[in-house]
Amino acid sequence: MNNIEKKLNLGCAGYKKEGYINVDWDPAVQPDVIHDLNKFPYPFADNFFGVVEADHVLEHLEKVFPAMNEIHRLLKPGGKLIVKVPHFSRGFTHAGHAHGFDVTFPCVEFKLVRMRLKWAAFLKLLPHLGCGPVVVFLLGGLSYFFSFLANLSPNFCSRFWCFWVGGFEEIEFEFVKK
Repeated sequence: MNNIEKKLNLGCAGYKKEGYINVDWDPAVQPDVIHDLNKFPYPFADNFFGVVEADHVLEHLEKVFPAMNEIHRLLKPGGKLIVKVPHFSRGFTHAGHAHGFDVTFPCVEFKLVRMRLKWAAFLKLLPHLGCGPVVVFLLGGLSYFFSFLANLSPNFCSRFWCFWVGGFEEIEFEFVKK
């Protein structure tokens, strides 16, 4: 019997993860499986995966809840789902985003294990945008500070405080299939 846990990376966008089945709609990014995530069902069996990751993909989909239902179908009982999405305070700064998300992301079919706000999620991209190492270091420090404070009370932060610090780039959720 094969005890290797099957892992799925939805919307890989060219950032393929080793050990995962990488899915994307664009053949140019050379995914393992080409599939439009707006089309159901996804081409996998029920209860097939132990881990599913959706890293900055749900905000691009037409309908989030049917996608979450489909992910639920794919996960084994007790399987882990990791979702990273833009916070609504920064979610619409990209023309391709159809949705922004809040800390109250409802997933009745999943148990929330962990949720974390991140003030600056893409520091590694800053040098490519012309930012020097000092700027990247300072923004990293601010991100750590603001993220730490925000995660002391994410609900309060999401409701009020996020607008004082320029919004949050990312919310990371970790769910387990009930």
